[in-house]
Amino acid sequence: MTARPHRNFYGRTKGKHLKASHERYLEEDLAAHSPGPVGWDENPERAALDLDALFGGRDVWLEIGFGGGEHLVAQAAAHPDIGIIGAEPYINGTAMLLGKLRDAKVRNVRIHPGDVRDLFDVLPDRSVAKAFLLYPDPWPKTRHHRRRFVTPEHLEPLARVLKPGAEFRVATDIPDYVRQTLEQVPRHGFRWTAEGPRGWREPWPDWVRTRYEAKALREGRVPHYLTFLRS
Repeated sequence: MTARPHRNFYGRTKGKHLKASHERYLEEDLAAHSPGPVGWDENPERAALDLDALFGGRDVWLEIGFGGGEHLVAQAAAHPDIGIIGAEPYINGTAMLLGKLRDAKVRNVRIHPGDVRDLFDVLPDRSVAKAFLLYPDPWPKTRHHRRRFVTPEHLEPLARVLKPGAEFRVATDIPDYVRQTLEQVPRHGFRWTAEGPRGWREPWPDWVRTRYEAKALREGRVPHYLTFLRS
């Protein structure tokens, strides 16, 4: 049996009381969207997920912290030939995504309602063709910067599961998060693709604005769109 590492999880996993509809989505739909045995209680040996069986041999994308699911469901609907896995520990966000999936009637999404590090444990090496980190928790205080995603604890396993040449997209409106991203991500086997200001000021052609970005723009913050390729 693989020893379970100690992992602190920072942040909330549940917000306001769930709506009755959200409770219903979780009860009726979440199990059907499971990628398989991810949690330690159900997969103590950390056996790798069979992504070919899960998605029929299609390329797999990963969204890390999908928030309310606006971007993920839009990408899934636009790319039915792709399998997408989303990881989100905030259960209200998971419930919101499940509702959106019902409305959109997409079938190519799987959801891990928990820490993406547990998902990294069971994703095969070089198995993910694209990854998204969109408006992650900024943890603005200096003493909390180690809790950000763009640290070795997260970037090392992310680099392991991404295919060579895979795209890693990061969107944030926090200048210091941009700084840390540009410092840390290239150290873990990634190349920043920007060749000028347009390379981080303009969103991707298939970008779907999230509610977090809409809030940032209302409050006068400037989005940054950073694209990296796995070496």
